[in-house]
Amino acid sequence: MLALADGERHGYAIAREIDAVTKGAVRMGPGTLYGTLQRLVASALVEPSHAPHRSGDDPRRRYYRLTARGRSTLKTEIGRLATVVSVARRRHVLDTPRPEAV
Repeated sequence: MLALADGERHGYAIAREIDAVTKGAVRMGPGTLYGTLQRLVASALVEPSHAPHRSGDDPRRRYYRLTARGRSTLKTEIGRLATVVSVARRRHVLDTPRPEAV
């Protein structure tokens, strides 16, 4: 959903955004990507965009965008994750490990 936070995208652009943001750590193949999009659409978190295709765009491309419910859910999840990261920092879980004493 975060890949759609700043506007609608088609499937391939979503996959490229995820790859770029995670610096290649997360790669979504077509099966995973479109299966996830179907579940998000079924949950009313994402919807297909009915906006006209861009000039020179393949007319078979489907664009997706967040719904109001999806945006609200995304904000809630980001807040939850921020809390988890905050706790991890307080507990020094994210500190660089120190070499073991000899």
